[in-house]
This record gives sequence, C-alpha cells and structure tokens, in this order.
Amino acid sequence: MERPRPPGGPVTGTGSDHSLRATLRGLRPEAFGADPKGERLARIRRSPNFADGVFQNPVAARTRPAGSTVEFAKIYFQKEARARRAPTGAIPVHATTLADLAKPPVSGLRITWMGHSSVLTEIDGHRVLFDPVWGDRCSPFAFAGPKRLHPVPVPLAELGPVDVVVISHDHYDHLDLPTIKVLASTDTLFAVPLGVGAHLERWGVPASRLRELDWNESTDVGGLRLTATPARHFCGRGLRNTQHTLWASWVVTGPEHRVYHSGDTGYFPGFAEIGAAHGPFDATMIQIGAYSEYWPDIHMTPAEGVQAHLDLQGGRSHGVLLPIHWGTFNLAPHAWAEPGEWTSDAGQESGQVIAAPRPGQPFEPAGTVPVVPWWRPLTRPLAHPWRRPRPVQGPVETRGSDLDLAGDR
Repeated sequence: MERPRPPGGPVTGTGSDHSLRATLRGLRPEAFGADPKGERLARIRRSPNFADGVFQNPVAARTRPAGSTVEFAKIYFQKEARARRAPTGAIPVHATTLADLAKPPVSGLRITWMGHSSVLTEIDGHRVLFDPVWGDRCSPFAFAGPKRLHPVPVPLAELGPVDVVVISHDHYDHLDLPTIKVLASTDTLFAVPLGVGAHLERWGVPASRLRELDWNESTDVGGLRLTATPARHFCGRGLRNTQHTLWASWVVTGPEHRVYHSGDTGYFPGFAEIGAAHGPFDATMIQIGAYSEYWPDIHMTPAEGVQAHLDLQGGRSHGVLLPIHWGTFNLAPHAWAEPGEWTSDAGQESGQVIAAPRPGQPFEPAGTVPVVPWWRPLTRPLAHPWRRPRPVQGPVETRGSDLDLAGDR
C-alpha cells in the first residue's frame, strides 16, 4: 500500500529518519567544518576543475600513501627515527612585537614567517596573513595530533589589524578552528578556495566577508589583487572526505610588489604557467617540508621547491625564496632539519637566495635577508642523500677539514 503523501511535496523519509540525520549532524565535531550546499555546491559543480563528483588536480596525483603501510609504520615509529624528527633543544623563536610590525617596511614589502605555512606579508600598505595556525595542534582534537614544536612568535591578539586572511586549503595544518574563531571577531576579509567558505561560515565568519575563488579567479582587496592559482594536492577534514573543497596556491599583486604562496602542492608544470601569467615575484613562499617517497605527488622535496621557484621566475634566479611548511610540526618521516639543510644546498647550487629567518623574524626581501642556518645547533647528525658530487674546479686539496665541511654539516 502506498504511503500517504504529506501536503507540499513527495515523501522524503520518516520523521525518525530526519531526526536521526539531524542528531548525527549535531554529533559531528565542530572542527570538521561543514559540507558545501545550496548555491555554493551548485557553483562547485559548475567549476571546470570539478569532474566525476570531485575536484581534479591539474596533473594526475595519488593522494593516498603509496607502498606498504606496515613498512611506513616501522619507519615512522622507530625510536631513533622519531628522535631525528624533533630538535634537540628549544627553537630560537624571534619575539616579534607589535612595535616591530608597526613601522612600515622601508621597501614596501616585509615578510614574517610565523612557523609552518603561516606568513604575515606586509605589501604596499596592506597586511595579508597566509594560512594562520596559532593552535597547539593541527588536529580536530585538543588532546591528540601533531603538536607544535615551538611557541607562536606573537599572540594573535597582538598581531595588529589584518586586511585579508588567505587560506590555501582546508587541512588542519592550514585551516585552524581556534585561529579562525579569533579572526572571525575582527573585520578582516577571508580569501579562500571554492567550497572552503562553508567551514568558515559554520565557525562564525559572515558570508559578506568571504571571497571564495576557483582557480584563476581574482578578487580585489584595497589596492591588492589576489588570485587563486592551481596546485597539486587534495582536501578534507572529516571522516567522510567528499573532495568538495578546492586547494590553491595564491598570487598577491600590489602596485609595486608581487608575492606567491604555494600552499601545499606536488611539483607540476603549472608553476611556469603561473609565473608567465603573474610573475616575476619579489618573494615566493614555497612548501619544502613534509615530503616522503610515500606521497611524492602531493608535497614537494626541497629540490623540487627550489625548481618551482625558478619556474615561477621564468627559469632564472630572481627574488627571494622563503621555505615554508617545515620546522613547526612533525608531519613526515624525514629528519626535523633536513628540509632547511636541503633547501640551502639546492639554493646554493642554483644561485638562488634562500631566506632563513627564525620563526617570527621579519625581513624585507629588498634589504638584508637572513641566511644563517639557525637550526644547525639543534640538529642531530644528518645524512645528506640529496648531495651530488660537485665538479672539480682545479687541483683537488685533501685537507681533512675542507672535506668534512664539504661532506657534512
């Protein structure tokens, strides 16, 4: 016998079904965010980068770890390996003060790495905050998950006004619920990839303060133009990853300066295309940490990161590269300081200036760039599997100290 239809439309389920779904939604941790729906979901489905029910990468990428899970676990949890993934002492954080940041940059461009991928960029009279993570853990839970290895250089409340917060994607080490909730109480705007706005609205950011972009779309904030550009990565926060939020790198263009933030990405030919369309850049902020042979498509090695910078600059050494996505959280099997050391080597080989600020240390790319490897006193002996024999120039000297310096640091 057919179930009687209630007034106003067809049967959509029993009251108990609806109640169960509502109850399950209510049990979903707030940190999981929200799934896109309504016009936001319709816009996602119209995106040229959305096909077969998910967002697609510009180049095919495996987003799940390759190889044996058992072998990876052995490597990751082995006692000696775990020790290498942490500094041997306190990381020397620069005590950034509001006074440090209150003076306008002499050149018009100043960059302050706050750790991991969080960067305050002061550009042509505006303040842009990339991927701010001030929480203790990059996790949906306060009691578990990767914990930060150094304190934040400056409390968020003392950072001063921010014109726009830029989010690269919705993973926990880039989109942090406690941080967003604090920023939601200010009047800052948020520039985010398509779909990510659903999370922010759930956490109290009004839709009027969101600029939600697909790849190659732009928005103007004051005198700046922000453009979401392609990246090779993936997304997701909850147990059910629907791949309905986009990931992006970002270009910020002002009247006098241009900067690029990679977010998380594997290496792909699109860097040259982004550089041709938007570069060259005064500074790039490039992911060079949390790489592994188990996920080679979605994170770059330091050598790939330096090459990405060169691609963005039209194939030549230009501007300053700030390494990001390392030093703050333990997210991969490599040694804690290996990304810094390898990036330094790759920069020397290519003639590219690599900035090496302590977390919280402001610098101007047109001024004195910090290059001293501050991490070395805190590092256990490092193997250098990336090192290639360098061509011999003239007679070979065999003094032991020279060989030691060339072979290890």
